[in-house]
Amino acid sequence: MLSLGLIIPHLKHELGDVVYRLPATLPIGIIIGTLIFGPVVDRFGYKNLLIIGSIVALLGVQGLANLSEMWMLYVSILLVGIGGGILNGETNVLVAEIYDDKTRGGKLGILGAFFCIGALTWTLMVHLMGDFRLPLNIISAVMVAFVVFFCFIRFPQAKPQSGGASFKDIIGLLKYPALILFAFVLFFQSGLEAITNTFTPSFLEITKGMDAAALSLTFVTVGMLVGRFLLGAIMNKLGDIPTLYVFMGIALVGFILLGFVVSAEIPMLVYAAMMLIGFGVGATFPVVFNFLGATFKEMSGTAFSIAIFIGLCGNFTLKRVMGWFFENGQFGNLPIAMIFATIMIMILLPIAKSKIKK
Repeated sequence: MLSLGLIIPHLKHELGDVVYRLPATLPIGIIIGTLIFGPVVDRFGYKNLLIIGSIVALLGVQGLANLSEMWMLYVSILLVGIGGGILNGETNVLVAEIYDDKTRGGKLGILGAFFCIGALTWTLMVHLMGDFRLPLNIISAVMVAFVVFFCFIRFPQAKPQSGGASFKDIIGLLKYPALILFAFVLFFQSGLEAITNTFTPSFLEITKGMDAAALSLTFVTVGMLVGRFLLGAIMNKLGDIPTLYVFMGIALVGFILLGFVVSAEIPMLVYAAMMLIGFGVGATFPVVFNFLGATFKEMSGTAFSIAIFIGLCGNFTLKRVMGWFFENGQFGNLPIAMIFATIMIMILLPIAKSKIKK
């Protein structure tokens, strides 16, 4: 998913402060894409929607690269969100279906690591090229190549083979306590990632007096990248719940350092704390998706849609709450909220696992 934070400063010079309204359109698109992908892939299979989602995202990327009127930019960002919501959810479900219970978690971690590589590559391209339009056109060319590739490869068939789940079956998923509990793990995880990425630079600037605090977010991505590449090996040795506890424990160390130890005089300690945070929080989505893929095999797409949607609600909710704290000068609540969300994840995940029907 594109970071609009790298695009907005360039557009501001052309269109003024009105561009700050644009990012609010992205989560609307992501929610639409998230709600679409699950039932569609369960009923009709993966291939066509993956191609459609890629084309929708491609149209949005091209709109951002080549259009300059505000309404066109709104539509472009909406398309990026819809396409991105479809691609994010569908690729995770696809990996969850292809691999067995022993290897699924590690493969989902590798998929997540490539999301991190994409984020770092996009950031690096914009900084090196000094503008966002050429990188977007390069991304578009790569996306076209993948669309062509998708047209010629085989994908798993729809589930179940008899024609897809009924609306009643989809609603029936909401009666499973395990699904709702796993979804609320993602509620806190998504909110945790959101407040980390949104408010940490301001927290470091205001409370620690640190210059160039935005650079710290790069270390979160690097830490997450490393953690997700190692996730499979660690899960094979420790199992799912112990692995999550190890990762969350590392994140807690990072949050404590960030909130109560680091200072602007020692920027390397700040960056180390951010890497620990990135490493620690990177395991939750793959671990939860591993459970969902194993538990709801006949309707995994719909289960993923529900869980990711509730996760997005957590993203919105925790950002709004933390925004209120920052508006009222209560900056010290950020590390406390981070620690609270981490503890809730550690509490809810084993409870969710215990509710899985054998």
